[in-house]
Amino acid sequence: MAQAPKEQPKPLMPHATATWLVDHTGLSFEQIAEFCGLHILEVQAMADDLAGSKYTGRDPVHAGELNQEEIDKGQADANYALVMQKAPVEVTRTKGPRYTPVSKRQDKPDGIAWILRSHPEVSDAQISKLIGTTRNTIGAIKERSHWNIQNIQPKDPVTLGLCSQRELDAVVAKAAKRAGVVAEEVPTDGDDRSDKEKLIEELRAERDANVKAAAEAAQEAEAEAWLAAKREAEENGDVAETVPGYAEEPAAEPEAEPAPAAEDEETKDD
Repeated sequence: MAQAPKEQPKPLMPHATATWLVDHTGLSFEQIAEFCGLHILEVQAMADDLAGSKYTGRDPVHAGELNQEEIDKGQADANYALVMQKAPVEVTRTKGPRYTPVSKRQDKPDGIAWILRSHPEVSDAQISKLIGTTRNTIGAIKERSHWNIQNIQPKDPVTLGLCSQRELDAVVAKAAKRAGVVAEEVPTDGDDRSDKEKLIEELRAERDANVKAAAEAAQEAEAEAWLAAKREAEENGDVAETVPGYAEEPAAEPEAEPAPAAEDEETKDD
């Protein structure tokens, strides 16, 4: 069987196209499988009505992918490889709001409020594209007429996961340039770590600082307790017994009183 060009595109809907060719032409299963990019057993199952899924046929002639002359060539020669006449148009996603997971949609108002407060030079259109929201929502938050305005707390959209730091920086820089504001250059110091890694490192540093502060506070409390005990012992006169390491000077021995010599002599004379 003659081989079709290797880079030949496949029909837009291969299974539906194969179903139509099986029902409306005399092409061999191998020709249909080769043209649609399917396995010959799949085409066989469609012909025998054994396929797990039922497909509605799609006319490749009407779509411009084949013409009747090409089908006639294939029916006349079982070894002929069908050639795509017109490549299908690829379906691309149209421009629209940025997609946000359902679990994070409730955080959008907080991110919008943060941008409005921290970067008032950013336009509503930029916020709408960055966060994936509508101008009506932005206007309601700006005018404080949003239905949930009492519970909205400005939070960094990067922290909330609504956008990346790079996207936010690009929007802010573009808005600042349009407004004539010179943005401050933040040195990167060649740090290529992700925002998540930086946040983890900051949390670890904060934890270590808290542990160190707690240890220092415990040492200070112990020293104050020792000094208080020492002062109390000094006031009570029991410094040696209460405060360890304090040696009291030995008391001086009393001097012996001299014996009365005159009285002894008088006693002898008597």
